[in-house]
Amino acid sequence: MTATHPAGDGGDDDGTLPLEPEQLQTYFALLEAVSLLQHHVEQQLRAEGGISYVQFQLLANLAQSDKPLTMTQLADGVVYSRSGLTYQAGLLEKAGLITRRGYPGDERATLVALTDAGAALFRRILPGHIEVSRSLLFNPLSGDDLRHLGDIMTRVRDHMRALPPRSAAPRKRRARSSPQAPAPADE
Repeated sequence: MTATHPAGDGGDDDGTLPLEPEQLQTYFALLEAVSLLQHHVEQQLRAEGGISYVQFQLLANLAQSDKPLTMTQLADGVVYSRSGLTYQAGLLEKAGLITRRGYPGDERATLVALTDAGAALFRRILPGHIEVSRSLLFNPLSGDDLRHLGDIMTRVRDHMRALPPRSAAPRKRRARSSPQAPAPADE
């Protein structure tokens, strides 16, 4: 990801043009800001609730829904691998914060619901989460900055979300050691 290229150069060997200096600066500033925010949010969630950011996202999605969600719906809303999401849901279920059950009419799907304990934990840690977000992300911005940033990030997110969701992407199959080994079931 070089910032500039010599005049007349068409880019890298594969024809890819490098990023302009302003694009590169913006790219790194965005990634650093997101990493710093996520680090502080993760610390707050672990300290106040004993959960990870991904687990918080799962609880938040379920708390905002008026009904149980399928694992696929959760996967489409959370940027995380399917197997990782299944693992995280298992930890939340073991802690009594969610329940999982089969989806009526589709044995491949799993419905996930928030328990009373999960809802209580979410309500308890949400104020700290809001405070961390406010102090690190929103306090340094003016009202105009916030509107512009919101507009820009909404366009970027919508552009990225226009691609097929990860849950619709074909799974990479691993070579099985024996021809009789069953394929893993989808959630």
